[in-house]
Amino acid sequence: MKRVAGIDCGTNSIRLLIADVASSGGGFTEVSRRMEIVRLGEGVDRTGRLSEGALSRTRKALLGYAAEIAELGISRVRMCATSASRDASNAQEFRDMVRGVLGVDPEVISGDEEARLSFAGAVAGLTAEQPYLVFDIGGGSTEFVTGAAAVDHAISMDIGCVRMTERHLHSDPPTAAEIHNAERDITAAVDIALTAVPGREARTIVGLAGSVTTVTALAMGLPAYDADAIHHSPVSLDDVSRVTADLLAMTVEQRRALPVMHPGRADVIGAGALILRIVMERSGHSTVIASEHDILDGICYSLA
Repeated sequence: MKRVAGIDCGTNSIRLLIADVASSGGGFTEVSRRMEIVRLGEGVDRTGRLSEGALSRTRKALLGYAAEIAELGISRVRMCATSASRDASNAQEFRDMVRGVLGVDPEVISGDEEARLSFAGAVAGLTAEQPYLVFDIGGGSTEFVTGAAAVDHAISMDIGCVRMTERHLHSDPPTAAEIHNAERDITAAVDIALTAVPGREARTIVGLAGSVTTVTALAMGLPAYDADAIHHSPVSLDDVSRVTADLLAMTVEQRRALPVMHPGRADVIGAGALILRIVMERSGHSTVIASEHDILDGICYSLA
């Protein structure tokens, strides 16, 4: 066994997983899992740049992670940076900051690699009917990947909860016209993705990331966020549609008051729920399985 650290830096959040992994690749034991909402991709869709505020928030979170990594005696660290740092014109500034804090270079991975790492994390231990469609709703993009034991097809689309909120959902709560425009944008991208992978042939669909798990927690009526209860829970399209409609009718403050809601997710969860609902509708599936294991777990498996 060796102790490794995986860091996933997305458009909305930055997350750390420290795990003891078997060199044979047979699995790992989780030591620590942390998440901070830093909104690295704030404004990138409009300006094409990472803002100074976003870089500062991300640096602060990384300093905390670096301290824990040093304390726990990590043998290998891998940090993957995704949509926002792919899109930004000042991505080199981000890379220099990470190297200065962690002592390693961030891998600004392609959408295809992001999808493959997400798939590896999501299907570990899953016994549902194959093949799978795994989709990971991030802040700036959503990855779609199909396969059984291994990946067959993968594609990344520029629809994410932060990007769609900034592009369309400007009112609080959003207007019917804003929601319609977001639905049209999301549907066009989802249809392209489902044809490319191809997602409509999957027997089981698996949804990843905070938008999916938060909607699942709300659909289950949990009194508090409970990752163990959420992991691998099935959620119906009817429940997803109900929760999505409820969220879009709320103000950000009303969403923030929900007991399962992370405060940093409240302003973008409406767009994330829309993406989830539309993927289910357009793929023809009445049930989705929510997974708490995703790209972060895939990063740690890759270090085995």
